Parts: sequence; C-alpha cells; structure tokens
Amino acid sequence: MNYVKYPRTPHLPWSLGCTSDDIVCIDLNHFKGKQVVVTEKMDGENTSLYRDYIHARSIDGHHHPSRDWVKRFHGSIAHEIPQGWRICGENLYAQHSIRYEDLPSYFMAFSLWDENNQCLDWQTTVEYFGMLSMISPTLLYKGLWDESLLRDLSINTAVSEGFVVRLAESFHYSIRPWSNY
Repeated sequence: MNYVKYPRTPHLPWSLGCTSDDIVCIDLNHFKGKQVVVTEKMDGENTSLYRDYIHARSIDGHHHPSRDWVKRFHGSIAHEIPQGWRICGENLYAQHSIRYEDLPSYFMAFSLWDENNQCLDWQTTVEYFGMLSMISPTLLYKGLWDESLLRDLSINTAVSEGFVVRLAESFHYSIRPWSNY
C-alpha cells in the first residue's frame, strides 16, 4: 500500500494570512470558467485516513496524545474505507492558533481520494462523507469561479484561518489545480 503525503495548499495572492514561508498560487487560470468549492480553512493538523493506516502530513510521524481521538474515530470507520482509498481532513482535537468552541466533530473531512490517486468530485465526496456521518468544513461558496466574489468574502480571523478553494470536479494528484504556483 502506498501512503501519500498531503501537499501544502498555496495561498491565493490576496490572502491576508500569508507568511514568508507560505507558498502563493500566482496563476489562477486553472479555476477560470470552472465550478469551484470554497470551504472554511480549519486550524488543525492535516490527517489522512486509510483502511489500514492513519497519518498526519508526515507519513512516518511519531505518536502524540493529540492524535488519540482521531485514531479512535478512524478505528470506528476504517472498515468503510475502500482498499487504496484515503480520506483527508483536519484533526482539530489539539488547539493551535485558534480556539474552537462547540465543534460538531474533532475531525473535519475535506477530500476523498481513490486507489488511482484521483480526488473525487465534491458531490460524490460529500455523499460519501454523509454515509459515514463525517462532517466537512463550512461551505462558503459553490459555483462558477468568481475572483471578485472571493476577494470580497468576509473572514473573521479570530475564529477562522481563511478559506480553501478547490475544483468541484474530480482531478488527479499529479495535476492538482494548485500545482502551478
């Protein structure tokens, strides 16, 4: 079984949360004319769940008590994940920069990948998460790419890291829509 490190997600050029060590997606042409999904960016630890394994961004990371909750959660749903597939999301059990109140879950799922390293389309992803009673980050917008609309999104940085944009359609890991930053 091949385990996959989730890539860093680049910031949009106008992102207020961008720091000197962040990457920025300069060319946004891959979004133009396409359906996109915009969700809240959660301040946690990126985590990938497979049928037989779980890891944070680092595939061979060491144990930490803040991962115990998500490991128990994974144990309750692992048998529902097809062999070779993975669910990526944010482990929110430990507090990072933002202190969350009343989260519906300590794990927020945001992408579903099949055995061919294809990220499934958003509709299929959400339906699958629903079958597992998994929660996704708040949906802020779904529709045709509209840069001016996204520039005008109001984000309360006291309770949110910002937002993430992805294509609504399926795409392969090797041609991630953010690979040209």
